Amino acid sequence: MRTLDATEVVVVGAGQAGSLVAAKLAAAGKQVTVFEAGAARGTEALLSSQIWARRLKGTPDLAASAGDHPLGITFNTGQGAGGTAAHHYACWFRLHPEDFEMQRRHGVAADWPFGYDTLRPHYDAVQEEVGIAGDAAAERWRPPGAEYPLPPMPRFRQGEILARGFERHGLHVAPLPLAIATAPYRGREACIYDGWCDAGCPTGALANPLVTYLKWAQTAGAKLNYRHRVERIVTDAAGTRSIGVIVARPDGERVFQPAALVVLAAFALETPRLLLASATDRHPQGLANASGTVGCYLHTHAAGGVFGLFDETTDCHLGVSGGQLVCQDGYGKAKGEGKGKDFIGGYQWLIAHSTKPNDLLGIACSRPDLHGSAFNSFMGQAATHFASMTAVGETLPLAENRVELAPGTDSAGMAKMRVVHRFDDNALRLYAHAMKEGVAIFNSAGAREAWHGPMASMHLIGGTRMGSDPATSVADGWGRCHELANVFIAGPGLFPSGGAVNPTFTASALAHRTAAHLVANWRDYAA
Repeated sequence: MRTLDATEVVVVGAGQAGSLVAAKLAAAGKQVTVFEAGAARGTEALLSSQIWARRLKGTPDLAASAGDHPLGITFNTGQGAGGTAAHHYACWFRLHPEDFEMQRRHGVAADWPFGYDTLRPHYDAVQEEVGIAGDAAAERWRPPGAEYPLPPMPRFRQGEILARGFERHGLHVAPLPLAIATAPYRGREACIYDGWCDAGCPTGALANPLVTYLKWAQTAGAKLNYRHRVERIVTDAAGTRSIGVIVARPDGERVFQPAALVVLAAFALETPRLLLASATDRHPQGLANASGTVGCYLHTHAAGGVFGLFDETTDCHLGVSGGQLVCQDGYGKAKGEGKGKDFIGGYQWLIAHSTKPNDLLGIACSRPDLHGSAFNSFMGQAATHFASMTAVGETLPLAENRVELAPGTDSAGMAKMRVVHRFDDNALRLYAHAMKEGVAIFNSAGAREAWHGPMASMHLIGGTRMGSDPATSVADGWGRCHELANVFIAGPGLFPSGGAVNPTFTASALAHRTAAHLVANWRDYAA
């Protein structure tokens, strides 16, 4: 096997977390080499097309998504430049202080190895770098932090109508905090509100890595290698340090890349797969897996869509994919905290999505039971009278929900994986409660017809959770694997719990904290 010239840092994955770490380390003068399994792409290649949007999603060669409630892997993953964040909706929330202390406060899940105040300055820094639009004062649930650097997105007709329903229920709404430019920001033009967020945002208004950290990493000198798949992490004879990685190149050649430091940012499925596939005699269960928790405690958010038709025109084509408004009045954790609440954990509403005729969050997908003339009639009405919103519900991490290696290898020889998942009864009760509330809100807003969709999974969290105790976690509070002195993990796979908010902002703040720590303490890890 050919050995390449040594580099200081290998970053595995060119998604949100990997791009951020690469940008910060490269800017600090470190020699950074990024390996990304997927293809290169830039904003000039992005198309406002549902077929194109599908090309941004998915994890190739997954053996199976199994269990009582299989996860929506295609919706929640992606490869290539920008990774999953290339098609994310840019709904950027902070976790609440109690999200970091679910075990201590409520006896469930696991506590983070630090609290909200530790992460707060990194939320603030990332917020300023990428540009978040919102109204901090209107978000009465928002944890303390710096004001948003951009004004909130406008409220279109659909948002006005649904806000009316929340107000009639005594519930509060605020502009949805979005990593989307509502005014020119750092060379990016303002959003045109045509709802093509999950097609990669060809205008660059949405802060995905292509126009933020990945771009900055390359400018700072990071070397980006696309269609290069890291197949194995190689350790020294003692099994306590990584000495580099084995990489499959596009032509099929396998090479060894020596590195002083390795950062795994391959998202919540590929990172545990890589650790498991790198087993050695000293690490027979996989690297960083003395606790037996690599791949375990994978979890998601319990989601459900609520839909309706109104007599008045809703202008549902306007806005952004994530929505116009948010309500977190249901975020309280304790059972009984709120009318009819018989579950632990909270939920939020993402309100008034920009909708397309079909595909993800599309009008047609809200009524898969209709066919023929009934479907045609529905689409004719819904094109101008439709409205929708989504509940994002907290779930409790279960050890049985996991990524595991599966028999066989993919076309390139990499070990296959299987993902196993079920929602527990607590999550099922949360979903039922939210859907009942959502339909009632639509009715109060004046819908002539309202209904909800099936339970779905939204986001991927955990699988390599961090913690203070090496016996029950994979990494410490900096993302460093307990058993490996120079291997770090970045991304939402670290989350011990996920709250009830979209995870990208928190994953970014974590990566920002880790990168700052590495720069300040370089000799401690890369000696």
